[in-house]
Amino acid sequence: MQPEAIAARLWPGRTPLIEPLGGGITNRNYLVTVGGERAVLRIAGRGTDQLGIDRRAEEAAARMAAEVGVGPEVLAFVEPEECLVTRFIDGSAVPPERMREPRQIARAASALRRVHRGTPIPGRFDAHRVVDRYRDTAAAHGVTIPRDYEHAKAVADRIEAARGPQPQVPCHNDLLNANFIDDGRDLRIVDWEYSGMGDRFFDLANFSINHELPPAGDEDLLRAYFGETRPEDADALRAMRFMSDFREAMWGVVQQGISALEVDFVEYAGRHFERLRRTAGDPAFTGALAALGSAPP
Repeated sequence: MQPEAIAARLWPGRTPLIEPLGGGITNRNYLVTVGGERAVLRIAGRGTDQLGIDRRAEEAAARMAAEVGVGPEVLAFVEPEECLVTRFIDGSAVPPERMREPRQIARAASALRRVHRGTPIPGRFDAHRVVDRYRDTAAAHGVTIPRDYEHAKAVADRIEAARGPQPQVPCHNDLLNANFIDDGRDLRIVDWEYSGMGDRFFDLANFSINHELPPAGDEDLLRAYFGETRPEDADALRAMRFMSDFREAMWGVVQQGISALEVDFVEYAGRHFERLRRTAGDPAFTGALAALGSAPP
């Protein structure tokens, strides 16, 4: 699918300037300039439905995020190709080392709080079920499931049992550093393809571990988000950092069977399995898991 063909339908009779945008692994992104206005055209990669992505749900989530002032304005959703067109955000990236600063953590917490208070969105995201589906999809495509999976799944089951059912709020679920843009006033968040109703602590943990926040950074995050720090919140955040890496590792495993990109997904998955092993071996993690399991319902 060529971006020129999509652009011709969106802006008939005009000659837009189309330039590739970097970033992203599963999609192709283009900056489209028409009459002084700029938009981002995203064309979905092959097989992304097998990653649990529902493009209609993504569109709805992106519109909700725009309504609360966090996501970019949605300009169009092109069918049947399911291409999303959003207004270009004029801003800059925030390097990971700067994102670990208390001020930037507070800005990220503010953005996530607005999203989590947004109107309900289609779809559900449960990291515990996602890793199961990724395992099944990978196996169906002939991928050998790493031995690390069984140990990680046992730990994940303990986390799920210890925490029990959680309130469902709109979540982004893919808070990589590349998905944040500083527009000069607020931190904006793009790329809503994994969004769904889910556990706010997955989002908080996903942000935390993707930016390698130290314990003091996690305290800053929880204080900025909740207005206080509570031991049970710190325990939940620590536990869900494990689930964030488990999801990311299994994402890399399933990509080994479905992706045509020249990316070393074996190394990608292995890197996240290695980090979750370190997490599980940390006495602070085992203490948090024990505390969660002994907490009253």
